[in-house]
Amino acid sequence: MIGMLTGRVESVEADAALIDAGAVGYEVRMSAADLGRMHVGQDVRVYTYMNVSQDAITLHGFLDREAKKTFLQLIKVSGIGPKVAQSLLSTLTPNQLAHAIADNDAAALAKAPGLGKKGAQKIILELKGSIDLSQIEQSETVKATSVAPVDTGMEQVIEGLMNLGWRQQDAQQAVDEACRENEIATPLSSEDVPRVLRFALTLMDRGR
Repeated sequence: MIGMLTGRVESVEADAALIDAGAVGYEVRMSAADLGRMHVGQDVRVYTYMNVSQDAITLHGFLDREAKKTFLQLIKVSGIGPKVAQSLLSTLTPNQLAHAIADNDAAALAKAPGLGKKGAQKIILELKGSIDLSQIEQSETVKATSVAPVDTGMEQVIEGLMNLGWRQQDAQQAVDEACRENEIATPLSSEDVPRVLRFALTLMDRGR
C-alpha cells in the first residue's frame, strides 16, 4: 500500500497530477483545491490512498492529512466511492464538510458533482457524530498559518491569459509547458513573467 509520496510535480491536469518520486512517475488523482495549490517543478509531499477495483488501480492524493482522513471516512459510507469522495473535497473543505454533516445540510453536500440529495442524506446519516469538529478546525488553523508562498508571477501569467479569453485549466497547462520547454525556474521572477506569457500564448495559438 502506498501511503505517501514525496517528489517533484511533473505536470498538473484537470483531475490529477504526475509526481516524479525517485525516478518513478505516479499519476495521482486529487481534488481541484489541492491541484490549484500545485505547479510544475514544485517539491511536494502527498498523502495517498490506493484504490484497487476490477477495472483499475488508482492512486488518490491529498496535500493535508485531514483531507485524507475525511476521504477515508466518506468512502466507508455505503454507495460512496473514491470518485464521489474526491468530488466532495473539490467542492467543500474538510471543515465545511464536517459542519454540513453536523448541521444536517444535505443541500451543501449535494452541490458536489455525482452525489445527489439521497447520497448527501446517506452521508449525514452514517457520519453524523463520528467527525470531530474541533480537531478539523484546529488543523485548518494550522494550515492557514503555514501555507506555502503563492507563485504570484505564475498567477499573473494565468490571469493575463484568462483575460484574453482562455480557460483557467488551459492557461495553467500552457504556462507549465512553457516553463518546462524553456527551462524557466519557478516561482517566476518579475522579469520572467512577460517571457512566459509570450511562450504560453505561442503554445496556445499553436494548439487552436
